[in-house]
This record gives sequence, structure tokens and C-alpha cells, in this order.
Amino acid sequence: MYVIVRQRDGEPEFLPSNPAGRFKGKDPSVARQRLDAEWVAGAEVVYIGKASGGASGRRGLRKRLDEFRRFGEGEPIGHWGGRLIWQLEESDTLLVCWKETDEEPALMESAMILEFATEYGRRPFANLRN
Repeated sequence: MYVIVRQRDGEPEFLPSNPAGRFKGKDPSVARQRLDAEWVAGAEVVYIGKASGGASGRRGLRKRLDEFRRFGEGEPIGHWGGRLIWQLEESDTLLVCWKETDEEPALMESAMILEFATEYGRRPFANLRN
């Protein structure tokens, strides 16, 4: 499991276009109105993500976070989840926190998002689905 944390107070600034990779030619950019609508004021956590071993058991946290980083640097990597992160002007200052666990990643991710939503009334900023 991993979370992306914003350490600054106040309203964020957004880039007009998303610098992340164009996986399958799709532009990850989101309109400013949607970014504003998704923003969760007062929350430090901006994304909750999961990593699993995959079918071969060889994937995992290191691979998933590397894909996330490379996607943010503009490589056309299949890491569409969390793409709003890269449209934050301050994306290079965000903190990545992780925890390895034996629990089922999808269940743990859902539980963490639910816990966040209970406190803030909605999902974290870059989690576009539960």
C-alpha cells in the first residue's frame, strides 16, 4: 500500500496540462473545473494506491511505484490511476509513504479510501473511483 501526501497548506496551483505519459495516446490532462471539484480542502493525503504481486508474483510495490514515477515523468506507462497528481504544480514536492502488508491490497485500499471518505466526506483528490 502507498499514499501520496501533500505537505503544504492552502489551495493548490494546477498546471494547464498534465505532463504525464500519453498511454495508448490518451491525454491525462483534466480541466481546471474538474481539478477544483476533486480537490479535498484540508486533507494531506491526495492519493491512496495499492500494489500486488500480479499473476506472476513478480510485480509488487517497488515496480508499481517505479511505474507511477515514470508515468509522471512523461513515459507512456499504464498507470492511469492517480494521474491528477501530476497536474499539481507542486507534484515534485509530494511525499510517498508506503507499507508492505500481507492483507489483500484491493481490500486494504478500499478500507483506507472508506476511512478517508468517512472523515472528509469524499475520496482523496486523485482517487477517481472507490
